[in-house]
Amino acid sequence: MVAQADETVALAQKWLEQLHHLADQGNLTDASASVAQATVLIGEARAKLASAIGDMETDAGSSDVTVERV
Repeated sequence: MVAQADETVALAQKWLEQLHHLADQGNLTDASASVAQATVLIGEARAKLASAIGDMETDAGSSDVTVERV
């Protein structure tokens, strides 16, 4: 589920990058900067999701918990 959330956030990040370029091309400086900042924050969120996936994989191998991917 975390990987699916990451994929969804990645799609949102891609759309925001496109909006950033459109705002930049339209000389909407403030909007462009705001969207760029949001894109950076989404990148940070994706890094945290990737870390969570790694932690779950590590924790699953070191405990009695089993994870079934469906």
